[in-house]
Amino acid sequence: MTEDMQDQKTRAADWFRKLRDDIVQAFHDIEARHVGEEEAGRFVVSNTTRTAPDGSDAGGGEMSVMRGGRVFEKVGVNISTVYGTLGERAQAAMAARKGLPGMADDPRFWASGISLVAHMQNPHVPAVHMNTRMFWTPHAWWFGGGADLNPCIEYDEDTAHFHAEMKAACDPHSATLYDELKTWADEYFYIPHRKRARGVGGIFYDDRNSGDWAADFALTQDVGRAFLPAYVPLVDKRREIEWDMDDKDVQLRHRGLYAEYNLVYDRGTKFGLETGHDPDAVLMSLPPMAKWV
Repeated sequence: MTEDMQDQKTRAADWFRKLRDDIVQAFHDIEARHVGEEEAGRFVVSNTTRTAPDGSDAGGGEMSVMRGGRVFEKVGVNISTVYGTLGERAQAAMAARKGLPGMADDPRFWASGISLVAHMQNPHVPAVHMNTRMFWTPHAWWFGGGADLNPCIEYDEDTAHFHAEMKAACDPHSATLYDELKTWADEYFYIPHRKRARGVGGIFYDDRNSGDWAADFALTQDVGRAFLPAYVPLVDKRREIEWDMDDKDVQLRHRGLYAEYNLVYDRGTKFGLETGHDPDAVLMSLPPMAKWV
């Protein structure tokens, strides 16, 4: 059994909020410095709520979503802190994944995190995903997260830059950590029915509990801090490249891969829907438009 960890929960939730604020400001700045006839995009913030089966409060969060910006076609940066008891399906999935005994006897949980997905106007600017989270049950706690790049038009130098920043975040924690988390991402973001990855990878980890909460939280913070240096330079490099409808067609087809993955395989999507979180927040990651042929 783990302790209640109220102080650690508060620190983690506060960090995810700060990271959200930093990213929202950086994306507002990108919109402001991109010249265009349209109004610069702005995030709209709305609250999300979650109610337990008995009607009691079960947490919620904030959706920060920008649609139709100069650079960002749709981007969401959501934070949430949810709690309550896990249903039978979620209990079974958790017990099977982590081998936790006692879930049926005490299925309480608490989870907090940040989730970001950006879909871009210009097909030359890569889409991107990032999330970090902390999960607690009376039986164990752990962190998870990562970031991966999803270009429809690939540039080798962009992929190299993104991975270099992810490696720089991992290296202070272990000389082998980046390679481990890169391999995990390559496996996790693979689409079996398409026999291909959904993008050019990044890093991913889950169920991380080294026994040292502070160390695992520090890694999660470093992954979050690495996101803007990894991504913003790529946006600024590509956002003014001219594109045509053939490029847009490539982008829309690639977005179909993203939608398929998130609806069929993504663990976070399944957990959010099974635990009764706001479906608009859970499905925020879906692109505004996609194409299948």
